[in-house]
Amino acid sequence: MVDLFDFKNNAEEENADDGRLIYSVTQINSEIKTILEDSYHSVWICGEISGFKKYSSGHMYFSLKDENSQISAVMFSGYNQKLKFSLKDGMQVLVYGKVTAYVNRGTYQIQVYHVEEKGLGTLQEAFEKLKKKLAEEGLFDSSHKKEIPYIVNRIGVVTSKDGAALHDILSVLDRRFSNVEVLIYPVRVQGEEAKFEIANAIKYLNENHKELDVLLVGRGGGSLEDLWAFNEEIVARAIYNSDIPIISCVGHEVDFTIADFVADLRAPTPSVAAEVVAKSRTDLEEKLSMIKSRMVNSIKNIVELYDEKVKFFKNCRALSKPYEIYEEKIQYIDELNEKLIFNINNLILSKQQNLKLNAQKLDLLSPLKTLSRGYSVCFKNGKIVKKVNQVGKDDILDVNLSDGSIKTKVM
Repeated sequence: MVDLFDFKNNAEEENADDGRLIYSVTQINSEIKTILEDSYHSVWICGEISGFKKYSSGHMYFSLKDENSQISAVMFSGYNQKLKFSLKDGMQVLVYGKVTAYVNRGTYQIQVYHVEEKGLGTLQEAFEKLKKKLAEEGLFDSSHKKEIPYIVNRIGVVTSKDGAALHDILSVLDRRFSNVEVLIYPVRVQGEEAKFEIANAIKYLNENHKELDVLLVGRGGGSLEDLWAFNEEIVARAIYNSDIPIISCVGHEVDFTIADFVADLRAPTPSVAAEVVAKSRTDLEEKLSMIKSRMVNSIKNIVELYDEKVKFFKNCRALSKPYEIYEEKIQYIDELNEKLIFNINNLILSKQQNLKLNAQKLDLLSPLKTLSRGYSVCFKNGKIVKKVNQVGKDDILDVNLSDGSIKTKVM
């Protein structure tokens, strides 16, 4: 233990002229640092991590809190490299270290050498419980999420009017596309009333400003407690029931809230959210230029393709020398015609020969041939008389001769 009497003697010696005990700021902070380190050089403290940050140097800074108080903590990289788990907000831990003071700022803190995990803090437990409940109800399902328009003309912003988030959003919008319309609905983003204001703002904009293309809902970074309004069920359901697409932009890239899971899109920061909805003129010009280039190349390829086809048809005999095709076909037709006439004549000649032969055969069998040799044929009542008993006295007979016929009466 450091003796306060020694400090007083030192101060009195430095200010002996007027008899007053006067410390410099550095002197009093240094002496307090020594007192704290000598008094609490090895302590165990149980608490919940809040406001956790890890810098590029590897050093970790956070607060330890309970229901009524909190203390700052630092764990330098030489010690935290031994950790077997990651520290995060809401985690209940048991830390070992010494209580010291940061002289430059006049604040005291615990310098942590060792950390043991005790479990989730109250807020973190509430976060996990609500997250599980809403997930089971389907509020996080991708099928319900709406697409963010590529070109946005009207943007609604739900955030604090005094926060850095609004300034960052407006700066990005002005830089990237200054003619976009922005409707700001200022709300509290921290405290007990914040959740109601945020939920009411989303509902109001949906009912009264349906022309908005997208809503940006969020705030700047902070501890788990600072961001808690965006972990409330009333805010989650307001986001889920919104007809206007919503981009959540709460805190920093490492911060996740219930609002992020329900929203149609999560942006790691408010600035990134503004960049998502406000495509820069350069981006649009480059995209249009790319589209134009593709169209020109496509048209050029089509023209070249049809140019090749034209050249092909131009050199085709059917178009360049059509008469040659006709001449060839005419010659072929002449040959067919000649063959047809030849075949017809042969057919006629064959038929004529057959007819003559058959006529000769018929002539040999013809009864007229027999009559020409002096024979005759008798008919009685149109029927040939072959026997004598077929006629009687006074019958009239027709007698056919080779050159005519005569009638005769049987006596």
